[in-house]
Parts: sequence; structure tokens; C-alpha cells
Amino acid sequence: MDIPLLTPIRRRYDHPRILDLEEEVERELVRVPLHRGDGRPLPASGCSVAVAVGSRGIANLALIVRAVVRYLTAQEHRPFIVPAMGSHGGATPEGQRAVLEGYGISEAFLGVPIRSSMETVELPDGGIGNRVFMDREASRADATVVINRVKPHTDFHGAVESGLLKICALGLGKEAQAREIHSFGIAGLRERILPTARQILRHGNVALGLALVENARDETMVIRAVPPERMEAEEAELLDLARAHMPSLPFDRLDVLLIDEMGKDVSGTGLDPNIIGRIRVSGQPEPELPAIGSIVVSDLTDASHGNAIGVGLADVITRRLYDKIDRSVTYTNVITSTFLERGKIPVVAESDREAVEIAIRTCGRAALFERGEAPRIARIKNTLRAAELLVSAPLLAELHGRSDIEVTGEPQRLFGPDGALTPRR
Repeated sequence: MDIPLLTPIRRRYDHPRILDLEEEVERELVRVPLHRGDGRPLPASGCSVAVAVGSRGIANLALIVRAVVRYLTAQEHRPFIVPAMGSHGGATPEGQRAVLEGYGISEAFLGVPIRSSMETVELPDGGIGNRVFMDREASRADATVVINRVKPHTDFHGAVESGLLKICALGLGKEAQAREIHSFGIAGLRERILPTARQILRHGNVALGLALVENARDETMVIRAVPPERMEAEEAELLDLARAHMPSLPFDRLDVLLIDEMGKDVSGTGLDPNIIGRIRVSGQPEPELPAIGSIVVSDLTDASHGNAIGVGLADVITRRLYDKIDRSVTYTNVITSTFLERGKIPVVAESDREAVEIAIRTCGRAALFERGEAPRIARIKNTLRAAELLVSAPLLAELHGRSDIEVTGEPQRLFGPDGALTPRR
């Protein structure tokens, strides 16, 4: 099969970014000091403070966490790190510690301990209809600081989606809370995260949230310290900002989308449904656009530690990706989520070239290609890095004249002689 040449392009975004992360973190922590949910301030020094960090591949995460730790230490508090990632990392203390270390969040880098445990304490549920849990190590501290990126959720949409309240509910609640919420299906995420987070803020010790927003180029553009009583209102504002600055594909229809890699460090579902237009969750309607005939995924990131949740969103994967899947870790995550479709294994091809050929044959327009019509093919690194693409001639022609599109190189072959993808230039 003749595979067309692809031309590299870049979609330009005029989005702000923070240049001095540590200075911005300190400015925000000075602006909103630690205090209890009832508004009373914590002692100015001497407190043990749990810093809750999740499993997302957030831009500059290790540097931001270190800046928080340094500030707390300078105030003569005693910070330590707790993984706040539900059932991720295989739902084991060792696995969750490994996820953090994969992001550079290690005891050596931060100079403070990581206390990784799956043990929880149960908090009053307030009659909301589900039990409420909190990480035991965090609950024993004088205060907890939660750090998370605010962005549109990969499973549902609402006034509050993925951010500080979610990490309070699903992250700090460990596997116990993840199972509790997910046992209600998609309704659990849509309707129970917020009331559960409210109970944790009311009865737990969360003293501050540090909300992060990224621009379309995966760069930190907002760092905001948020007190517990303002989390709901401010997160809703930040979600609107994040939605306005999130990346997207510059076209509505594709025959084949080739994605170099997927992974938990890219998205909670490995592939961001907001980018690829596929959700695959019972009870949630599929987006109309972008409409993609076939999706090929070539590899799994090392930082995923074998967790391939979301692989079921693809149509074809390579043997390389398949061999990296840790079924135990993946199944723990996908079964806890209850969205089994996302854990199903697509067709496995022996090489990148074979995977793309299968995708072209099965995208629904193969008969037109046989009559001479060129396929609409695009390649991206991952769904976080959708601003830099390689595109086939029909897509390049469609984008011609757009002020936000820059051609960055000459047309190039997609594969080498061995059938492997050529390196991105």
C-alpha cells in the first residue's frame, strides 16, 4: 500500500505562560495562607503538612511541588508527600510511590518523605448516599495541601470537572473512595464527586488547594492558591479558562489519526477524549466532532508503568504497545472505573506500518482511495501535544491560508525501511 508523505505543521496559540514558577508559587502561598475550613488560621509554624499529589502528567509538576515544599519548610512547617491518586499505581503503596517518582517527585529531589499508604479513615457522610474516605497519613497531619490541574474531565461535563475537588474526593480517598464513587457508574462521577469533596472539606483537614491551568502547548499559565471555602466557585472559573485554552485538532474529519504514544501521564484515560472525540462510556453520548475513521496508537509511555487504560479508545495498536501492557495494573484501574470498554484490546499489528495500513483499509473510505482519492491522515505525538502535527496533502490544502497554521518542514515519509515510524523532526 502506498502511504502518502506527511507535511509537518504547527498550530500557533497566543497563550500566556508563567516564566518563574517558584516565584509565582510563593506569591500565591503568601497571598492565601494555610487555614482551617472554618476560616481560623493555622499556627504560623510547626505544623505537619501533607502535600497531596496525583498521578497526572502535569507540566512542571515536580518543580511546582518542590516550590510548595520549600515554602512550607521556610515557614518552619514539616511537609511530607502523600500520593492522591485513587486506585492508580496498581492500588499499592509501592506502585503509587513509583508513579510519583516517575514524574521526578522523589524524596531525594524534594528533601522530604513520601508516605505512601492505601489505608484510609472514614469521615461523616452527611447523608449524601455514599461513604467518604480520606488518606490516613494525610488525616493525621495538622493540614493538607492539594495540588492539581484544572481541566475538562475525560468522562463527563459539568460546572466542576477535573481539579482540586476531584483530587480531594477521588485522589485523597484512595482506592476505597474510587470504588465507592465508580460503583454508581458515570452518574457517580457526575453527581457524587462534588458532595463527597464538600464532606472532605467540612470534616477533613484540607487547608489549601493549589490549582494549575495549562495552555494549549502544555505550559503552566495559571497557578492559584485557593482556600477551602472558595474551591467550588474558583474552580468553576478556572475550568472555563482551561476550556478556552485547551488544544484541539485543527480539522473536524479525519480518515486516520496516528498517535505516537498514550499514557497516564498524558491523560487519565491515556488518550484525552476531548481531543479524539471518543468517550466510550455507557450513558454518555459520543461527540459528533472530530469524526475520526480509525485511530492508531504506536506506544505506551514509560511513566504509565504499564497502565494502558484508554487503549480501548483506539482501533489498532502495535505489538510494541501491547507488550508493555501490565494487565494487573490496567485492570485494577479500569475495573475500579467500571468503564470496561476502555480496557479492551484493539487489533494488534506487528509494526507501525502494518497498523496504519490496517487503519486505512478499515476507516470506511477504502473504496474511494482505490479510485485515487488521497486519505486524510494526521500524526500527533500524544493528545497533550496536539499543536504540532504531520498531515497528508488533503488536510494541508484544507488548512491553507489559516493564520494560525505554520508549515514547519518539507513533506516526509512516515516509515523507515523497517516499517517503524520515522523520528519526528
